[in-house]
This record gives sequence, C-alpha cells and structure tokens, in this order.
Amino acid sequence: MSTIELRHLITKYLSHIDDVSFLKALKTIIESKAAEGIYHLSPEQTERVDLGRDQLSNGQTIPQEELQIEIDQWLGSK
Repeated sequence: MSTIELRHLITKYLSHIDDVSFLKALKTIIESKAAEGIYHLSPEQTERVDLGRDQLSNGQTIPQEELQIEIDQWLGSK
C-alpha cells in the first residue's frame, strides 16, 4: 500500500471515530512526528538567510577559489 493510499484510508477511518480522548492521543502522536521534520529558524537566522539571498540576486558573490583562500587565511590566523 502506498503512502497516499494509507493516508486516505486513515482519513476515512478517522472520520468515523467519535472518541475524543482517542483522537487527542492520535493528535499528540501526529504532532510529535510532524515536528521532527520541521526546523525553525530564529529571527536572526532568517535575517541572515534573506541577506544572503539578496546578495546572490544582486550578483554579490565571490568565486569558490577566492573564498577558500579567505577561509584558509582566517583559519591560519586562529
């Protein structure tokens, strides 16, 4: 059975369940599983990602070789 088929089957079964405590338990299980795949950025991280995207859109990039030289110099000075 495919994932899509299984989701449809579960949805069908859920529509017939009236037990509130059982549904709340399922909700808890589903929320914990769904939260595993979600990574939330802090406002500062979101701002940095947006800045990087803007720089990329505006052509404000440097070649990989130049970046590697800067990294090597920075690591050498530590």
